[in-house]
Amino acid sequence: MRDESEVRSKKTLGVYLMSGPETPELAEAAVAAGADLVELGFPFSDPLADGPVIRRAAERALARGMRTQACLECLAATRERLPETPLVPMTYSSLLEAYGWERFAADARAAGATSLIVADLPAGERPELRRVQLVAPTSTDERIALAAAQTDGWLYLVTVAGTTGARRDLSPALAGLVDRARRATDLPLYAGFGISTPEQAHAAAELADGVVVGSRAVEVAEEGPAALGALVSSLRAAL
Repeated sequence: MRDESEVRSKKTLGVYLMSGPETPELAEAAVAAGADLVELGFPFSDPLADGPVIRRAAERALARGMRTQACLECLAATRERLPETPLVPMTYSSLLEAYGWERFAADARAAGATSLIVADLPAGERPELRRVQLVAPTSTDERIALAAAQTDGWLYLVTVAGTTGARRDLSPALAGLVDRARRATDLPLYAGFGISTPEQAHAAAELADGVVVGSRAVEVAEEGPAALGALVSSLRAAL
């Protein structure tokens, strides 16, 4: 029989980092500290799902020339450092529209992407594009079932109705969303958006199969790999 600590150790910890020249080193530090999965933000000029921290990070990345090709090169460099870690680009449909949907999917795979997240592309649209689907507390049961049927590997639970960003408390809506998602799929459920502290990560992981920390990771990453590693270690310990 597994003890409680062994069960906790099975929880997945994901972190989100904005693509940039320093991102491969940051990702390596995060994984060394206990992250299981890395989302790589491909910046977009009008990121509807993102709060102020990631918006500012996207603006800085674009100002540094992080267009799609540079982001794919960042992904490839990260893959070189992390040959086994799931790497998931996260972006918006306008970027894929401009680059070419099939071309982007092929180039991302060639650069080492495990899957994709397209934040503003609803389930049911472009079903040929293999990607992780997102559902939110406002999603209907029918929408959750469709997303679960089409998702790639795991289902992303948006804990709040709104943008990314740190919040004081974990959304009370998560429990109900997890319950509805469990009825729709046996795939892993990872909770994100609004999770920034070890306490919130622990509470979310009590309900879901893993957590993704975005805005707080982006903030701390500005202080360098050591600071990011310390944050990830604290989150890992909480799970």
